[in-house]
Amino acid sequence: MSATRRNVLGAALAAPLLAQFAGTASAADEKYGTVSDGWVEVRWSQPVQAELDRRGAVVEAVAPAQMVKSSGGPAVRFPVRSGKGDPSLAKLPKAKGNGALDGGVSVRSPLGNVLLTGLEGALKDELASGKCEVNGVTVEHTSALRCGAEEGKLSTDKVPVGKPLKVRLSEVPLYATPEMLEAYTATFGTSAFSEDTLLGYVTVAGTYTPPKP
Repeated sequence: MSATRRNVLGAALAAPLLAQFAGTASAADEKYGTVSDGWVEVRWSQPVQAELDRRGAVVEAVAPAQMVKSSGGPAVRFPVRSGKGDPSLAKLPKAKGNGALDGGVSVRSPLGNVLLTGLEGALKDELASGKCEVNGVTVEHTSALRCGAEEGKLSTDKVPVGKPLKVRLSEVPLYATPEMLEAYTATFGTSAFSEDTLLGYVTVAGTYTPPKP
């Protein structure tokens, strides 16, 4: 199998793990305010885990990202390095922005080892795009995942207006886009997923400081 095909395979298997929801967790400009101490956690679904198992693939976090366990299964938590955008706390489907995460993901399988680092993502109209380094080669997707932001659970601290508050948006479902399914089919010949398949969940958290009046 060629290096290019292995790269595509790794990207297809690990796509549900890529935290391309980073923009909403890392807003950082004077117009929208700033988010500090942010992190993004991605937990993949049972259908994705079954496909990883079928292909003998093992997922590991690359520091400073960490593997975490929850009642819903394993996940990878990434520190947010930078970003900007509008978290749109009053109307989550309108959230938009872009950001970058620290750490990465390693996928080991009989077909070879794949290292994904340099994770960057953007979100607009609940569609996530992004790019990363796959074994040193840049891979980009203009529309990789669909995020059901409105289905997530939003929680915030009760603080006076204008003061910093902790924000957490959890269990946001992720679904495949036609572009992602096309890439998957090009690699494997058949797709194990559809646009309605739940690929996983994203949780984002951080301390939000509103812009100065």
